[in-house]
Amino acid sequence: MAGPLAGINIIEFAGIGPGPFCGMMLADQGATVTVLHRPGRAPDPRLALSRSRKLVEVDLKSEEGIQKARDLVRNADGLIEGFRPGVMERLGLGPDVLLADNPNLVFGRMTGWGQYGPLAQAAGHDINYISISGALHTFGRAGDKPTPPINMIGDFGGGGMMLALGMVSALLHAKTGGSGQVVDCAMTDGSAALMAMIFDFHNVGQWKDERGVNLLDTGAHFYDTYETSDGKYISIGSIEPQFYAELREVAGLTDDHDFDAQMDPRQWSALKDKLTVLFKTKTRDQWCALMEGTDICFAPVLSLAEAKEHPHNVERETFVEVGGHLQPAPAPRYSKTISDRPKLPG
Repeated sequence: MAGPLAGINIIEFAGIGPGPFCGMMLADQGATVTVLHRPGRAPDPRLALSRSRKLVEVDLKSEEGIQKARDLVRNADGLIEGFRPGVMERLGLGPDVLLADNPNLVFGRMTGWGQYGPLAQAAGHDINYISISGALHTFGRAGDKPTPPINMIGDFGGGGMMLALGMVSALLHAKTGGSGQVVDCAMTDGSAALMAMIFDFHNVGQWKDERGVNLLDTGAHFYDTYETSDGKYISIGSIEPQFYAELREVAGLTDDHDFDAQMDPRQWSALKDKLTVLFKTKTRDQWCALMEGTDICFAPVLSLAEAKEHPHNVERETFVEVGGHLQPAPAPRYSKTISDRPKLPG
């Protein structure tokens, strides 16, 4: 068996961003994923989001193309589409039609705002979807404006990854005596779900509803990034008292009693200033020699080019080459159902 989803057949209507990411995740786990793309618009084979797919050219503006799509979906376990609400229905490929053809079909729908709601028909991007879920408000430093975390939270964490979970859950339901259904995956919902712990902290009075003043948002001196003498950066996450004590010991701060006030937010800014000066006294590599692999909770901040060379990533084969292009390797890992290595689409 090649991957835990071997034997599962998914039809993916070509799109961008979170839909293809969901398709990649399912293909990486062993599903057979067939991308239906417009004539002359096959997915770029260099992209990780295109890998390990079968490609079928379909003209959805023709009756023949619509019928071809219906025929393919009729024999599939699931489909993924990322059009605005109503587009599939206008094509004659909506859930009512395709679930009538195939009652066990899992119909995955990937949108920013969801299939209904006042904003459902509006255009938008990741930055907008995570704005109304409360997520974007929390990203940034004290006194500064919200900083988009590129498009990790909406498109990929709250979008593509959430749809992959929804697809697998609904497929399991259909395979264990249930029937097919629609999976309505909205990035607004998904990014809100990713904020569960932060809402929990806020509900119990452990999180201020402002940026850069909390435990995990760069407010604390022991959970932040710091510049080194060579203009590079390191990250520190010494939350637990034993890890904080080790940070102090290795950094020569044990006798500086200002650092005794670890959990006093009133002292965080002054202590951060001290650490800023301290970490600029050595290069990143010098701090790595002192701290990497300890219980300080330390790591160098690596660039995209550097990440593939880190010994931990090398040993775990965290990155792979597909068609001569570097890509993240499939994740997670399985002990028995080992997926095939990623390959070019075709």
